[in-house]
Amino acid sequence: MDMLFPPGTQARVPIAALTGTNGKTTCSRMLAHILKMAGHVVGHTSTDAVVIDGNVTVKGDMTGPLSANMVLRDPSVDIAVLETARGGIVRSGLGYNFCDVGAVLNVASDHLGLGGVDTLDGLARVKRVVAEVTRGTVVLNADDEQTLKMAAFSPARHVMYVTRNPEHELVREHIRLGKLAVVLEQGVNGDQIVIYDNGTQMPLMWTQLIPATLEGKALHNVENAMFAAGMAYALGKTLDQVRAGLRTFDNSFFQSPGRMNVFDEHGFRVILDYGHNEAAVGAMVDVIDRLKPRGRRIVGVTCPGDRRDEDVAAIAAKVAGHFDTYICHRDDNLRDRGPDEIPKLMRAALIAEGVAPDAITIIEEEEKALDAALSQAQPDDLLLFFCEAITRGWKQIVHFTPEFEPAGPESAAKRLATSTFDVPDGFVVTSDDRGVLIVPAK
Repeated sequence: MDMLFPPGTQARVPIAALTGTNGKTTCSRMLAHILKMAGHVVGHTSTDAVVIDGNVTVKGDMTGPLSANMVLRDPSVDIAVLETARGGIVRSGLGYNFCDVGAVLNVASDHLGLGGVDTLDGLARVKRVVAEVTRGTVVLNADDEQTLKMAAFSPARHVMYVTRNPEHELVREHIRLGKLAVVLEQGVNGDQIVIYDNGTQMPLMWTQLIPATLEGKALHNVENAMFAAGMAYALGKTLDQVRAGLRTFDNSFFQSPGRMNVFDEHGFRVILDYGHNEAAVGAMVDVIDRLKPRGRRIVGVTCPGDRRDEDVAAIAAKVAGHFDTYICHRDDNLRDRGPDEIPKLMRAALIAEGVAPDAITIIEEEEKALDAALSQAQPDDLLLFFCEAITRGWKQIVHFTPEFEPAGPESAAKRLATSTFDVPDGFVVTSDDRGVLIVPAK
């Protein structure tokens, strides 16, 4: 035993655990990628699978104690990233006694009324368990009142706050005391993630350089990147290792299925997302507003059947007024609802929010709803589709063939030539393999 574990050496697999209502899957994937790029053999659990060193071993919702045990029993794993969800904690606990770094991203209304958790305070108490078993560094969202209060319940040696607000008084005082923080600060070149430690300001990187943030416009992924960076730093990774991980992680279907996957090959933009609660849907609507699409905005919206009627109404309130066309559908898993119950509730809630009835269509089945949404999209439109069957939906998008010719340089030149764009006298708009050009008229 002394040979295997010499005195003073690490005898247990370091554990980074995180929980929260939204963002935990993306954040855990980011952190696992940073650690893999730094040379670790990472055991990672998430809502999609158990992944060992980049290889999927078991598919499914793997956020409970059994999946944690799978990772911690694997002899090849030298660091564990464990996404820990509410359901597993309520049913069976954590699956580990303590973690070295723990994070609580946020607490928002979701799954209320299930498993004996009926209030937001009750949900916060469940998620607080991760903070309560953290020994090294606990990473908390200073912009969320529920998570901010968790510092008092954690025995961790260090508290690290994450905030998008550089004027946050509590965080500023925390930094003045030489403690840990990750702050989003505004600079001449945009927004920058900055890490504070022992009174030292350490600029990490500009948010527009992180592919998963869509050039900094997806603020929810900016926050996920801040948490992943903070946790990696708390695990002893260098700033260069954190930068390398964030620069090479994107929101593609390959790296992050179901989380803001973008497809631009049809002449219009399609964004596929698994958003299934008020906060997640609101974050995606915020992204659409920031992207400012030139054409129409189309949304396919749903809500899991086991959510309350008021949750359906809350999701409807988030999308209402932000789109031109609304398609209401349901998940494949009805979860004790009628086949048209969720779409009808969504339609009624949208109308109550002021959406014109003729802008709303009910197409119950998810597959047919996505096909209809793709078929009505035109050049420069943007389609946001909330989906349960992510893999099927992505294949459907990729293999869809639009009836019009996707826009290229030639059609772009035609659009410019017929627009209000002022072409100088003696010049015309044309195109070649370099793109759209203004050239002297013949």
